[in-house]
Amino acid sequence: MFQIRNVTYKDILNIKTVDIGSQEVMTFFGESGSGKTTLMKLLNQLISFDEGDILYNGRSVLDYDPIELRRQVVMLAQTPAVFAGNIRDNLLIGMKFSEKEPANDSTLVDALKMVRLHKDLDGGVDSLSGGEKQRLAFARVILMDAPVYLLDEPTSALDDDTESLVMDRFFDYARENGKTVVMVTHSKKLAEEHSDKMILMKDINERVVRP
Repeated sequence: MFQIRNVTYKDILNIKTVDIGSQEVMTFFGESGSGKTTLMKLLNQLISFDEGDILYNGRSVLDYDPIELRRQVVMLAQTPAVFAGNIRDNLLIGMKFSEKEPANDSTLVDALKMVRLHKDLDGGVDSLSGGEKQRLAFARVILMDAPVYLLDEPTSALDDDTESLVMDRFFDYARENGKTVVMVTHSKKLAEEHSDKMILMKDINERVVRP
C-alpha cells in the first residue's frame, strides 16, 4: 500500500524505510514534535517531502493528482473542520469532495450513530462541543468511504468511554470493508487494542537535531 523510502522533510523527518500494508492498521507513537503529524500529511501530499519518495500502490504520490490522492487517502485532522450550515451539510460536503452521490438521511443518521453523535440533521453546528465537532468530522470522513484513513489523534476530545465505543465501531467497519488505517494517538490502550503494528517515531526517524 505505502512504501516510504529515504524521506526527509526540513529538520523534522529523516526516515529510511517504512512499509504500510493494505488493510493494515498501523499506529505511530512519539513525543510532541517527533514528526507524527508531518508524516501523516506527507502520505496524502498535504505537504511535500524534500528528498526520497513515498509510493502508494506502486506509484509515487508525486505522480497522483493531489485531489484524487486525497479522495483515496482521507485525513481526519486533530482539529476538526466544521463548515457553515447544518449537520447534514457538514456530512454531505465530504461526499461531494469525493464525487460520490449524496447519501440519504437514513445513511447519514447511521454514520452519526456510529460515532455516537445523537443530533438532528437539520441542527446547527455552532453550539457543538469540541468532542461533538470531532465526531461530526469523523462521521464525514467515514461517509467518504476511502480506501485509506489517516487518523491524527481521532479521540483527543473524547472521554474514555466514548473513545472506546466510537473506535470499536469504526475499526469493525474498517476491517469488514478492507480499509487501511494509519493512526497517531496518545492512547496506548486504543493502539494496543486495534493496531496490527505500532511504531515509535524515535525508532524510524533519524532526523538531525539542530542546536
